Amino acid sequence: MVIALINSAAGVSGGPDRVGAAREALAAARVDADVRGVRGADMEAAARRALADGAGVVIAGGGDGTVSAVAAAVAGSGAALGVLPMGTLNHFARDLRLPKSLELAARAIAQGMTSPRAVDLGEVNGRTFINNASIGLYPHIVSKRERQQERLGRNKWVAMLVAIASVFRRYPVLKVVLDTGDVALARTTPFLFVGNNRYEMSLLAENGRASLDRGELSLYFTRRTGRLGLLRMALRGLLGRLDQAQDFEALALAAVTVDTPKKTLRIALDGEVTRMAPPLHFRTLPGALRVIAPPTPGPERGEGPDV
Repeated sequence: MVIALINSAAGVSGGPDRVGAAREALAAARVDADVRGVRGADMEAAARRALADGAGVVIAGGGDGTVSAVAAAVAGSGAALGVLPMGTLNHFARDLRLPKSLELAARAIAQGMTSPRAVDLGEVNGRTFINNASIGLYPHIVSKRERQQERLGRNKWVAMLVAIASVFRRYPVLKVVLDTGDVALARTTPFLFVGNNRYEMSLLAENGRASLDRGELSLYFTRRTGRLGLLRMALRGLLGRLDQAQDFEALALAAVTVDTPKKTLRIALDGEVTRMAPPLHFRTLPGALRVIAPPTPGPERGEGPDV
C-alpha cells in the first residue's frame, strides 16, 4: 500500500490545491496512492498512522520539515520513503537527485518503487534529522524571522533580511566543548553546523552533499571572530576560498558530544527551531532510512578524502 501525506501549507508552484496537484501527478505516473492532506504540525503522527494502516511506501509531499517529520516515523519501520518536492528549497530532494518538477518526481517514485536504497540519518538527543542541525546564529535568525512573519506579516525573504540584521547587531557567541571521544575541543564560536554527511560549505550557506550514505557527520564552526572577521569568511566562501579562512574548522566523524554552560539551547533541525538541554549527543545512523530515489554515483561509504 502506498500512502501520500501532503502538507497542505507547503509552498508549491502550481496553485493552492496542493493535495489535488499531488494526486494528479501520482495518478499520471500510475502510482496507486491514498493521498491525504495533513497539517504540518501533524505530519509525524500522520506518518505513524499510515504505517499502522499497512503502508509499505509513505510519500512526503512538502519541504524539508515535512520530509524530516515523515522520515522520523518511517526510519527503521521496513517501509520506504518517497519524496515529492513541494517546499521552498527542498534540500533533501535535491541531494537525492530528484527532479524539481512534481510530475517528474512522481515518475521517479513510480520507477524506483521496487528498488529503494538506504541513506543515513543524523540524530541528536533522540531526535533525527535528514539534512543538518545547527546552534548559534542560524536558529536565532530563524526564530526572529518567524516572529517578523507572524507579527508583521512580512514576506519570508524580507523577514529573513531583517532577522539577519538584528542578530548580527547583537552577535551572540557560544562557549562549547566538543568531545569527539578522542579529544575535547573548547571553542568560542558564533555557530556550529552539524551535517548528515559531508557538505560543500560557503560559511553559513550549505551547498549540498555528494553522498548521503558515507556514515558520518560533518561539523563546521569557527573560532571566535568579530563581525568583520565573519564577513571576511563569508566573502571567501562566496569566492570558493573558504579553506583559506584560518579560523574556520571542519571535522568528519561518527559521533560528537557538544556541551555548554547554558541550560538550554536553540537548535535548528532541518530548519525547524526547537530547544534542547545540553549536552547534545550527536551521532550518525548509517543506512537507517530507505528512500525511493535514483542511485547516486560516487565513492562508497567511508571512501574519499577527509573534510
